Amino acid sequence: MTHDEPLEQALRETLAQRVAVPHRLPVDPAGTALGRARRARRRRTAAGLALAGVATALLTGGMTQLAGQAGRPTTPTVVLGDPREVASLSAGPVAPAPPQTPADGGVDLIVAGALVTVAGQRYDLGVGPVERAQRLPEHGGWLLTGAVTAAGRTLWMVPAGGESRALLAGVDEIALSPDGRQVAWRDDGRLFAAGIVAGQLVAFVAGPPADAVPVRFVGDRVLLRSGSVSGHRWWRPTPGGSPGPVAPDVLDVYGTRPDGRLVARVRAGARNCLAVLDPDLTPATTRCAPTPAADGRGVVSPDGRWLLVNGRLAGADGAVLVDLAGTAPPSRTVGPVIDGVVTWTDTRTAAYVDRDGALVRLRPDEALAGQPTSSTPVAGAGDGVRPVLVTGADPG
Repeated sequence: MTHDEPLEQALRETLAQRVAVPHRLPVDPAGTALGRARRARRRRTAAGLALAGVATALLTGGMTQLAGQAGRPTTPTVVLGDPREVASLSAGPVAPAPPQTPADGGVDLIVAGALVTVAGQRYDLGVGPVERAQRLPEHGGWLLTGAVTAAGRTLWMVPAGGESRALLAGVDEIALSPDGRQVAWRDDGRLFAAGIVAGQLVAFVAGPPADAVPVRFVGDRVLLRSGSVSGHRWWRPTPGGSPGPVAPDVLDVYGTRPDGRLVARVRAGARNCLAVLDPDLTPATTRCAPTPAADGRGVVSPDGRWLLVNGRLAGADGAVLVDLAGTAPPSRTVGPVIDGVVTWTDTRTAAYVDRDGALVRLRPDEALAGQPTSSTPVAGAGDGVRPVLVTGADPG
């Protein structure tokens, strides 16, 4: 044995012992992955239990309303979806509360999934494309109706200071009451209605199969637009309630006057005219100038005095101001064509979005005096992004 052999052998034994002893890693990848999986599973379970509670409440309400009605399904058609998917659609807190509607005609907007307030503040809502937006009463937040997709429409609720959540999903059409406390929808050929209380659907009512879709609430009734044939009809959403007869000449409805009568586009022979309807949907008064457009865009002022509607007057298309009381100068074109929802922020000021995505504001007295309307570009609009006006209930 040479002089170096004992040293070499000792070195080999030392190295072998170090290899045989497992060293603790600073981070345990497997443990980390398992921990994350357990936390995700707990979150999904909590979301599923919460949604199951809502579904149970809805089912109970539906069974109570429909008890004793043979042949009617008692399972609500509300589609809540996969709890994991619904939970992933939640967003962070938004604006603390909707402010009082400014008297100067200012409006809130939804632009690219964000709420843009009159003050210029922007709050991401964490929802998909929105077609209509409405305030809830008493500063309660907002209701958002999603744009139609291959999967149907979604109704979102955004509580003040809370997270967005879906109340309805995958339905054909949705109509909300002006105060935001009731909703009607059509799904799979049937009509449904419910109240909205504390962010949940209550007093669920399932109507009969009907070839019609809900378009608006008027008091305790829902106005339906017929499907295969033109016309409108009434439906009172009570257990066993069936839609009434069709008024075939009522083509579009723009709103309600304080006395409860509707303002509508009607067929009068071969012409399209404006009419004030009696409660049974028959025209009480009719005027055929201006000619209302067939897109149904227009709205009645809160005091029932004015109608701002798309129409043709003197060979030109545009937003036409009509005096429903008949005491002002003749109807006249007062702005560019309306492209979306029209809202009256008060009895004196109307606002809408035009085809260029700009926000248009007008006052009837100024418009009739020949003053131009105010048009303001909306930041973030364009390239397929359309602003949506926030309308709805008096914040209280």
